[in-house]
Amino acid sequence: MSKSKQSLNVLFTCIGRRVSLVNGFRSAAKDLKIGIKVFGTDRTELSPALQLCDAKFVTCPIKDEGYIKEILRIVRNNKIDLLIPTIDTELKSLADNKEKFEKLGCKLLVSSPEVVDICQDKRKTFIFLKRHNFDTPQTMSLAVAMKDKKLTMPRFLKPWDGSASKGSQIVKNRKELEFFGKRIKNCIVQEFIKGQEFTCDAYVDFNMNVRCVVPRMRIEVRGGEVSKGQTCKDAVIMKAVKEVVDTLGAGPGIITIQLISNGCGIKFIEINPRFGGGAPLGIGAGANYPKWILQEMIGQKPKIQFDGFKDGLIMLRYDAEVWKQ
Repeated sequence: MSKSKQSLNVLFTCIGRRVSLVNGFRSAAKDLKIGIKVFGTDRTELSPALQLCDAKFVTCPIKDEGYIKEILRIVRNNKIDLLIPTIDTELKSLADNKEKFEKLGCKLLVSSPEVVDICQDKRKTFIFLKRHNFDTPQTMSLAVAMKDKKLTMPRFLKPWDGSASKGSQIVKNRKELEFFGKRIKNCIVQEFIKGQEFTCDAYVDFNMNVRCVVPRMRIEVRGGEVSKGQTCKDAVIMKAVKEVVDTLGAGPGIITIQLISNGCGIKFIEINPRFGGGAPLGIGAGANYPKWILQEMIGQKPKIQFDGFKDGLIMLRYDAEVWKQ
């Protein structure tokens, strides 16, 4: 990106409810004294964050063959400089077509197809973590679990291709395992781990260096997204998350890592190579991801302290309204 560029066109795909994220980028641009034009896409015009965009586009569903062509057309026609995806299901398609976007002069905050594949298939996530000696809950197929007569309970069930905690279920005995296992599509069975759950945001710069890690203690979750959280400057967690992201080779942008910490150590649960819904907490604590991203886009080198965020900051979310005529 040219150092002389003083205005950026930023596209958020599947923008949904990411009002705070959009506002974060607008605030960062104002702070940097550069112009910003925000574009957004979604499947419906009745998307809250879409109403805050300078230009909005209703697209076909992600699984449609024409989805990527639609996004490419939006990028081309509007001279988009930066594309920021916000949900898991479009990451693979965007990663597979990254070169096409780059030819149009558009930077994608998307990891490689190989990394996306490891993150989205929870079976491959387990294999990756075990292969590189990162602790993670024991994971097996439903068929293997049902045949194991010595299987201890409780167990945690979820789809290997799921997201946002959809389809997750704790089972306490073999009868529940069989009942819910048949009803959860693409079900895997995991060891149930007790402890404090954290979601960590790792900022990976455009040179693929992990520059900052913000652990967010999950106090309350609603609809798979944190509604109450608190920053926690835990050096052990921060170091471990950096090692996972470095080993995986994820980035650029925000990589969201879920883990459980207890007296026995740290167990990694999931890796999502995109902005998490609770990222505004890290931004509010001083880890200004939008500013750092925009600085890199205009050729500046952001000054980032690895642990330079406020410890113990609590975020309490609430519903608000966006008006449309």
